[in-house]
Amino acid sequence: MEIPPPLVPIPSPKESNRSWCIALHLSGLSGILLGFALAHVLVPLAIWLIKRADNPEIDATGKEVLNFQISFSLYFLIAGALCWILIGFLILPIFLIIWLICTILAAVRTSNGESYRYPMTIRFLK
Repeated sequence: MEIPPPLVPIPSPKESNRSWCIALHLSGLSGILLGFALAHVLVPLAIWLIKRADNPEIDATGKEVLNFQISFSLYFLIAGALCWILIGFLILPIFLIIWLICTILAAVRTSNGESYRYPMTIRFLK
């Protein structure tokens, strides 16, 4: 007598969409993991371009993540330029900590089913 394999629950479309939204938020950390400068923008952009037509929630989350990542890229660039007059050395770590906390907080809130709007974000994509 053969024992059937255990049933694996198939995630509902809502859970799948939430997983993609969480992935979008966490993909901003790819710059740290992959080690090249624009990965934190290019990886979320790739995910968003592929999945944006699947669900409006994924589309909105992708735009929010890209706006945040592009905004903080500009902030890091400005802080880096301000290192010439030494104030950038104080500002850069603060921006880095804010960026890291906001990225993780967004993923946690999204996993709890809440939407998250990043602070200090310039809305390039609407």
